[in-house]
Amino acid sequence: MKNKCWVVKIGSALLTNNGKGIDKDLISRWVQQIVHIQSQNVDIVIVSSGSIVEGMKRLGWKDKPSDVHKLQAAAAVGQMGLVQAYEYLFAKHNVHTAQILLTQDNLTNTQRFENISATLNNLLELGTIPVINENDTVATEEIKFGDNDTLAALVANLLGAEKLIILTDQKGVFDDDPRNNTSANLIEKIHFDDEKLERVAGKTGGSLGSGGMYSKVMAAKQAANSKTSTSIAWGREENVLLRIYQGEHIGTIIHC
Repeated sequence: MKNKCWVVKIGSALLTNNGKGIDKDLISRWVQQIVHIQSQNVDIVIVSSGSIVEGMKRLGWKDKPSDVHKLQAAAAVGQMGLVQAYEYLFAKHNVHTAQILLTQDNLTNTQRFENISATLNNLLELGTIPVINENDTVATEEIKFGDNDTLAALVANLLGAEKLIILTDQKGVFDDDPRNNTSANLIEKIHFDDEKLERVAGKTGGSLGSGGMYSKVMAAKQAANSKTSTSIAWGREENVLLRIYQGEHIGTIIHC
């Protein structure tokens, strides 16, 4: 019987501690949880942002450049650190990782889609953890693509994933911007086609990433095409992945 599958998407601001550099302590905590969940016959794919922000840090750039080619250069430099961090931390648990860099065309061209699907399924059968990122070095539009949120949803569609978990620096989707309104309420559960969802998503802020909450909500809608439910949760929440696996309600669940 085929294992359940989760896609875990990790945002730039969270992963790089708001631009200070890759937060290995935080990644280590996620890795421990992922390894445990994988041992319970759940296949897990990581979609990880952070290459541009990590590249900026390594290159000593304080401000994010607007020039596409400089962004691509930063992505190339930063991707090295990103991959090294995941490989090193998973290796401590004797788990192999596999780097996959994709563009939107890879998931919309039928032949390439089928090839990537076969590759991912083989990697999962081998017990590896695929780590996917947008191929920012060669893609121009993808840098504006939505901080990998849409990519994560398309990967969930490709694999027929049970869950898409988006770890972010926000605690979920609120009915108003919690930065400006201390009375804003967390929306704990909402159907993907509820009209209120898109309306409130633009009111929940983001930071370093290029997506923001709106792109996460649109990703959840895309994921619903494969009957994939989406959880949007604060990545620093203690044992966030384990607790979701155990059935605890954390963040916002966007269900089908």
